Amino acid sequence: MDPSSHNTHTGYTLLELMIVVAIAGILVTLAVPSFQRSAVKAREAALKQNLFTLRTVMDQHYADHGVYPPTLEALVESGYLREIPMDPFTKSPDTWQTTIEEEEEEGELGGIWDVHSGSDLVALNGTPYNEW
Repeated sequence: MDPSSHNTHTGYTLLELMIVVAIAGILVTLAVPSFQRSAVKAREAALKQNLFTLRTVMDQHYADHGVYPPTLEALVESGYLREIPMDPFTKSPDTWQTTIEEEEEEGELGGIWDVHSGSDLVALNGTPYNEW
């Protein structure tokens, strides 16, 4: 046997492994903010869609009955929605902020004519979600 064959080691040195781990850490550090931004953009898109849906069915209720719905639950009971959509930022269907129509002639409150998110957070464009 060749004496030099006994000293040959296969595998990686500690330095090589540390370099690979450091590079992987740098790549993960660069990727995480991009991933988080994408997740926020997806929730913003879901919020826009849910607000559009709620406002559309409130207008349909008004067109059919001549009054806005008294509650969001009334839209479900009347068959306009299967269920009240979830606010993607509060993760609850119960946190929607509603705007009640005031009857001009009698000073009485009417139905819900607008809806906003119940979240205190601010969007990527700088506007609060509860103003959308």
